[in-house]
Amino acid sequence: MEYMTVKEAAAKWLISDRRVRILCAAGKIDGVTQKGRAYLIPVDALKPADGRAYRGVELSEQYAALFAAIDAQKSELDRRRPLTQGELQRLRDEFLVDFTYNSNAIEGNTLTLKETALALEGVTIDKKPLKDHLEAVGHRDAFVYVEDLVGQKTALTERIIKEIHSLVLMNRPEDKGVYRRMPVQIMGAFHQPPQPYLVPVQMESLVADFAKDNRHPIEKAAMFHLNFEGIHPFIDGNGRTGRLLLNLMLMQVGYPPVNVKFTDRQRYYACFDSYYRDSDAAPMITMVAEYVGERLGQYLTILEAKS
Repeated sequence: MEYMTVKEAAAKWLISDRRVRILCAAGKIDGVTQKGRAYLIPVDALKPADGRAYRGVELSEQYAALFAAIDAQKSELDRRRPLTQGELQRLRDEFLVDFTYNSNAIEGNTLTLKETALALEGVTIDKKPLKDHLEAVGHRDAFVYVEDLVGQKTALTERIIKEIHSLVLMNRPEDKGVYRRMPVQIMGAFHQPPQPYLVPVQMESLVADFAKDNRHPIEKAAMFHLNFEGIHPFIDGNGRTGRLLLNLMLMQVGYPPVNVKFTDRQRYYACFDSYYRDSDAAPMITMVAEYVGERLGQYLTILEAKS
């Protein structure tokens, strides 16, 4: 393994030598070895996240190491950021197709990844329902709207949630953006959503609680997702809307959007059962955190290949 000195690490991370030594002594940098009084730091070590960023944040001990590793990745990405606008656009477009395919597939859409890409270009896929095409376009438009909200730094409101849902459910004009007026049952799930007359008050409370929540942003977003899906406020489109809201929350604090994969759907469903059956939110929080780390890792890998 190649190592760098404290002085080299300080120059690379744009912090003082003293700060690097403190981080080494506190065990905040992975792979550090000590030779006499000198510290040797792996050249590929990530700068630890600035602890000052956690001031005022309720940081659960259970997730402290996981979140610190992810925020170190984010800090490294923020420090480097040499991708061109064209490269960023290509990565964004590829993500959008993948995200649209997976989120819709989880809900039963039959378009393949390639067919989803074609549908988003306006191509009609033979022998596939019009509904599947509209779901792809609606999800794409909803994600673009989420990007606009992030750019405008718009705070989350019930109106925003209903507008995202309206785009997702563009093929159901009578139901889009309207809280359900009948009881529903989530097939195969442990949890029973509340009666329709409780939905408005629970949604109002959910949004208000989110605004006051001072946990780490990843934990905060994952908890909102669990509770939103538990309320199941709409007659249809709750899963797609919920995953778009999850990304809105992550993107608003500078994380990349995540893609809950169709192949991970059983693990994803199990996260809800763990929460509503066992009162254990850890599986969902961990899953979201892992997805964020995976996305940050993808960007860093691309940057390594360019350097």
